[in-house]
Amino acid sequence: MEMNQLLTMNQEDRNNKDKAEGGQENGRLVAEKGQKVSSGTGQVSNGYPSTSPQSPREGGGAGGAPGGFRTLVVQQTSLDPPRETWSKKMDFLLSVIGYAVDLGNVWRFPYICYQNGGGAFLLPYLLMAVFGGVPLFYMELALGQFHRSGCISIWKHICPIFKGIGFAICIIALYIAFYYNTIMAWALYYLLSSFQPTLPWTTCNNAWNTPNCTHYLSTDLNVSWTNTSISPAEEFYTRQVLQVHLSPGLHQLGAVSWQLALCLLFIFTIVYFSIWKGVKTSGKVVWVTATFPYLVLLILLVRGATLPGAWRGVVFYLQPDWDKLLSTTVWIDAAAQIFFSLGPGFGVLLAFASYNPFHNNCYKDALVTSSVNCLTSFVSGFVIFTVLGYMAEMRQQGVETVAKDAGPSLLFIIYAEAIANMPAATFFAIIFFLMIIMLGLDSTFAGLEGVITAMLDEFPHLLARRRELFVLGLVCVCYLGALSTLTYGGAFVVKLFEEYATGPAVITVVFLEVIAVSWFYGTKRFCSDVQLMLGFSPGLFWRVCWVAICPCFLLFIIGSFLAFPPEVKLFDYVYPFWTTVLGYCIGVSSFICVPSYMVYHLLTTKGTFKQRLLKSITPEPPGSGGPHRDIIITNAV
Repeated sequence: MEMNQLLTMNQEDRNNKDKAEGGQENGRLVAEKGQKVSSGTGQVSNGYPSTSPQSPREGGGAGGAPGGFRTLVVQQTSLDPPRETWSKKMDFLLSVIGYAVDLGNVWRFPYICYQNGGGAFLLPYLLMAVFGGVPLFYMELALGQFHRSGCISIWKHICPIFKGIGFAICIIALYIAFYYNTIMAWALYYLLSSFQPTLPWTTCNNAWNTPNCTHYLSTDLNVSWTNTSISPAEEFYTRQVLQVHLSPGLHQLGAVSWQLALCLLFIFTIVYFSIWKGVKTSGKVVWVTATFPYLVLLILLVRGATLPGAWRGVVFYLQPDWDKLLSTTVWIDAAAQIFFSLGPGFGVLLAFASYNPFHNNCYKDALVTSSVNCLTSFVSGFVIFTVLGYMAEMRQQGVETVAKDAGPSLLFIIYAEAIANMPAATFFAIIFFLMIIMLGLDSTFAGLEGVITAMLDEFPHLLARRRELFVLGLVCVCYLGALSTLTYGGAFVVKLFEEYATGPAVITVVFLEVIAVSWFYGTKRFCSDVQLMLGFSPGLFWRVCWVAICPCFLLFIIGSFLAFPPEVKLFDYVYPFWTTVLGYCIGVSSFICVPSYMVYHLLTTKGTFKQRLLKSITPEPPGSGGPHRDIIITNAV
């Protein structure tokens, strides 16, 4: 009885304190084995409110402590403003799918697949997904949902000395924004150029064409294809859109293309007004930007399947070459593809999951969204290769000759030329380049939201009420940083950033993240966190993946990059040695945040060096932070 009185007095004190400070919620009594929370307004079950009042018999059900005692958890409601949440579950799922399914699914996976054994490549790809990519994906969703923090502030709960990982992630996200959105600007240029009866990349009588311009499908008997011939689609891309012929290389980029500058300004304007208010607005935009690409893929798949020669492309895409599996390169490409496709380590999954209800089933979300991502990559291969088979049929060449280009050139030269030779070419060009833009927009929304969430969580008193201004400043920084990619030699800059700014740095960051969570925070505690959220603990498979397989998976990718550095080449321009040094400097500039913060944290922590080190690697005690602060567990009659 004394304990009951004490609890009643404590609750009255908290109620008075809440009223005095303007709080809207009362203290709550939570039964240990019930997932219901009693409050003055009703019940909360699994994170969703209900209006029905709780009966006196609920909340103190069977399974109490021996001797007539019941274990009660007294939780003081935080006086901080409630964290924003997704309006609907589908807002979250579409945002994650839109982030994971990007331009790489359309241009990179099909090329990597046929290059590494066709159908045989699916075996290492699926193995790397099951044992590496999906466990990392699941881990980040669970971390973000439990701790409800961005990629910077989350480390005070897990392992304080690794907080530099969050700052490194933010810098990497900025580097991506510097070049990734430029590709959308190119697509927008193509889209605007498509609103005319004759697509401009189908003829050789334009101002930008050279005497070498030759149409593959020309009916003029006096025109023949030679080794010096260039297709009108290639000249439109290189000489009109990029204007790369006006720049000799990275040492002399040339002036900024005002057409591309306006296109990029329009792209960033869309980005700003989609994310400036948070996930409440971006969650609505993705209903269009994440679903429209699937509609276009379906249309292009059906159209491609009806083209003459489509079967040649499909056979070339899927015909297995099992001997390729003996090559280390195939496994390296499979690991890298699944990692960059799912996208752990960019702070996005942490940010998106932090806006979920606490009891949301993030395990199911991880399986669903990662499966959709892998399936989309596979289906995109059919969309690409049916058209490549058609082009090979029209040119009377092998598919391997037509499919020699990878990356943006595959979309902006080969696929654009194929569309131009279809009936209703204008319609297909418009929907295709709209799809490219929307695939890119989703990833940009997500990447910048990861940075915004991280900064707002780390500096809430400075930025929380100024989100719109902060987002505006961030978008302006990204636009200014992208100006070098809008020059005549901007394509060379895009390639440099793509190869060096993200790859090795983000993989190393994720490796440290897995080590910090599995070895310092502890798999046992992490699994307890998941059980508290979902009602079940991750099985042995997931534990083994997090502790051993995922670190080895990431080390494998890092080691392969160091052992076999990529040969960077674009068109006829071979990057000189000094650009390789510059590329590594760009990569290190983000990762340097990790050791720098470690030194800073050790210097600013009080105590002896041993005490500082111990404090730096010790996780926050359970219940002292996040959504569970101020929890007191006690027994009552």
